[in-house]
Amino acid sequence: MDGTSPDFTPHGKHLIAGDWVAGETRFTSEPAHGPAHDYSVGTPDLVDRACRAAEDAFWTYGYTTREQRAVFLGKIADEIEARGAAITAIGTSETGLPEARLEGERGRTTGQLRLFASHIRKGDYLDIRHDQALPDRQPLARPELFMMQRPIGPVAVFGASNFPLAFSTAGGDTAAALAAGCPVVVKGHSAHPGTGEIVAEAIHAAIVACDMPAGVFSLIQGGKRDVGQALVQHPLIKAVGFTGSLGGGRALFDLCAQRPEPIPFFGELGSVNPMFILEQASSARGEEIGTGWAGSLTMGAGQFCTNPGIAVVAKGAAGDAFVKSAAAALQDVAPQKMLTDGIAAAYRDGKARFDARNAVRPVLTTDPEGRMATPNLYETDAENYLRDQSLGEEVFGPLGLVVRVSDRAEMEHLARGFEGQLTATIQMDGGDAEDARRLLPILERKAGRLLVNGFPTGVEVADTMVHGGPYPASTNFGATSVGTLSIRRFLRPVCYQNVPADVLPGDLA
Repeated sequence: MDGTSPDFTPHGKHLIAGDWVAGETRFTSEPAHGPAHDYSVGTPDLVDRACRAAEDAFWTYGYTTREQRAVFLGKIADEIEARGAAITAIGTSETGLPEARLEGERGRTTGQLRLFASHIRKGDYLDIRHDQALPDRQPLARPELFMMQRPIGPVAVFGASNFPLAFSTAGGDTAAALAAGCPVVVKGHSAHPGTGEIVAEAIHAAIVACDMPAGVFSLIQGGKRDVGQALVQHPLIKAVGFTGSLGGGRALFDLCAQRPEPIPFFGELGSVNPMFILEQASSARGEEIGTGWAGSLTMGAGQFCTNPGIAVVAKGAAGDAFVKSAAAALQDVAPQKMLTDGIAAAYRDGKARFDARNAVRPVLTTDPEGRMATPNLYETDAENYLRDQSLGEEVFGPLGLVVRVSDRAEMEHLARGFEGQLTATIQMDGGDAEDARRLLPILERKAGRLLVNGFPTGVEVADTMVHGGPYPASTNFGATSVGTLSIRRFLRPVCYQNVPADVLPGDLA
């Protein structure tokens, strides 16, 4: 295939350790537009083949130099860019996302790969420590000690429905694991199998070009629940990266914990990402904030894990102006196509759940149909919100809830009642500093990323980024799935005591 051309016809096979393998059964994709294609269905047997190949590859790949892996990551980025037009064409067909979104996400994907290449070249992530020998120390001598982070082994990655590139086949989990020295087995998402296939082709081309072991990467398409279960329970898999629903992620997390050898499950499971509008900001900029919130709430049909689904604002005229402005902006948003029929159905179910609650007042209600999403807005007060915890469950789509509070004390009480979140936002002006200082310690315990005077949709890929948070936002509050710190998920510390210099790993010698 000419990478400058959008022409790409999927063959629908799995990539298992360098071989394109056809499955015995097939499933048909459900694209947003354009032709449907048939794809092989994954099986536990294919999972076993891929995991065994990954373990074999680890004995080579886990001991490559940082420079070799950096070159490999850069080559994957090059091969993805060489297929850019084709990736955009099939990605937009499968997901309904606009070309600009896919092109931006492709840039983020290649940027992540190159960022990790730069990161491992520097070597700081190894966290190397050295205690010199003290042979004359009394009452006991001290041996010479080194410590360094080492790769853990094969990693399983689950592709995400809402990010066909940045959180899927060659997304952040895969990039971090490969950078660490861990082979990867990806379970592709059935919402965009063609996009997964062409990206897998790019990774395979980089494997060949860089003379890496074939088992360093495999892609298993689709499949029933038994495929995901087989992957997380395979004894050769040492960690799992997952982005998806709370129900699906929690089920896989439990399976990881129940293994004879429990392994870490790094699941990013969603969030309502509350936004707190303080008094001075509400009075001075309430309408402006309302319009901005509506834009963030409906970006990409609300299909972002950082979608700010809840806004907290005081009762009174300023809060009323915020609600009125948000509703007016939402009313002007045209219907948007959602990623899959299943996601669209779940959005309608979420709206129905709000419609059935006496604790909420509809501000703007619409009737989404088929795969199209239209915005909805509801309002309640802090007392009713805290009484009905289902109001805090994520609705994946452009649905917002405004929670009205009586005063600063009730806002703080409400903040303490939130579950774990990916993000929490404070809208404030200069006169709100004291209130913000009181609120910040509460939000620190609730979220992995805190924002002031912005909106959380859009996650910067950088050294300082944290994309994670206390449960149920993620299953491991000490980890992030975005940024260079995410490499630590796939490393473990090893201490070397009295090991001769000519035997130590190369990074310590």
